Amino acid sequence: MQTFPGVQALVRRTHEERVLQVLREQGALSRNQIAHAVGLSRTTLSEITGSLLQRGAIVVTDTDAAHREGSGRPAERLALDPASGQFMGVDFGHRRVHVTVADASHEIVASGSDRYDDRVDWPTRLDVAFRLVERLSDEYGVHYGALQGVGIGIPGPYSGKPGVRDYPSHRAAAEGFHEASVDEAFCERFGAPVIVDNNTRLAALAEAIFGEKAIENLLYLRLSDGVGGGLVVGGRLVSGSAGLAGELGHVTVRADGDPCRCGKNGCLETIASVPAILAACRAAGLPVESLDDLAAAVARSHPLADRVLRDAAAAVGRVLAAVAMALNPAEIVIGGEITRIAPALVEQAAATVAYELFPGAASPGVRAAHLADDDGALGALAAVFHSSPLLAGYPETPAPAGAGSRAAIRPRQTRGVADGRDQ
Repeated sequence: MQTFPGVQALVRRTHEERVLQVLREQGALSRNQIAHAVGLSRTTLSEITGSLLQRGAIVVTDTDAAHREGSGRPAERLALDPASGQFMGVDFGHRRVHVTVADASHEIVASGSDRYDDRVDWPTRLDVAFRLVERLSDEYGVHYGALQGVGIGIPGPYSGKPGVRDYPSHRAAAEGFHEASVDEAFCERFGAPVIVDNNTRLAALAEAIFGEKAIENLLYLRLSDGVGGGLVVGGRLVSGSAGLAGELGHVTVRADGDPCRCGKNGCLETIASVPAILAACRAAGLPVESLDDLAAAVARSHPLADRVLRDAAAAVGRVLAAVAMALNPAEIVIGGEITRIAPALVEQAAATVAYELFPGAASPGVRAAHLADDDGALGALAAVFHSSPLLAGYPETPAPAGAGSRAAIRPRQTRGVADGRDQ
């Protein structure tokens, strides 16, 4: 008889997700109660629960002795293991990686960052990420034996089709190891489905879902080591035909401007990224080498810092206004640590947007992002949860156990967060 390993694995994972979901919803249950709730035979359920116990997704909490009637040996009651990391969100920035881990109840149980030089290759970045994952395991007592899915954000234009990979595609070695191999590395490391997308687009998703309120039409821009964007239109996270939607950092704003890493000249990134703003301050005679230096200058109301920031913000505002004319968003959100230390940047961008828009048209609200440095990792988690209509562009796959409403994730209840900067 012919067998289909891929189909069998999908069926098994679906059964596991159903078991985990009923435990999440109802708490500790006996095997008989689980079998009745999910409609599986005793033999199949025994195999599923045996595997989940071995991997640490569930634990034996007690027996049903206090609840059962009649004679017979008390049956074990099973429950979710609170130390089991079920979902992982990873955000690879230009100079740091942020990892956030959630349990089966969608509560964040571990989160942290680590840094690397922006010139290092992808094998080195992956090594830093994997060491961070293990460090979080040690610090927070979390294990990954039952990991159900990994969402990964990577920087820069991402031309790969966003979606789920269940297994490595074993690309030819001659193609070399680059960002497209990140999904394979995580698949091989954890044996779990992986979603990969642009990290700023995932940050936009997080802001749309986990901000103060859900937003169906959102234009998002993040200013960091690079400049990227994300679009939520009609309740849908837009990736574009080739996964490049939202690359606002590579919109040309000065045709005779400085060279950009993309190969063009005068892109918004060459004016409004953190390195570009710091360089412009130095060129104007203000010796700043870091965001901390810039923050100190802003705190002193240094006129050179204010001028550079407002010039950069005006360029940001012109780009945002042009996109807003086409998309008519309800809100425009500007993210990145620099917006928290330099409020004038957001204020000037908002003023420019209001000036540039169609006369008489209502201007969308322009504000700084509510979320902090882990926004891309939170968006990656949301992609894995597959719980929001904003993810309608992703392939239809069985939702992870417990996928539910917008409120299912609790990003602000983290047990602890390691230090990390948005750069």
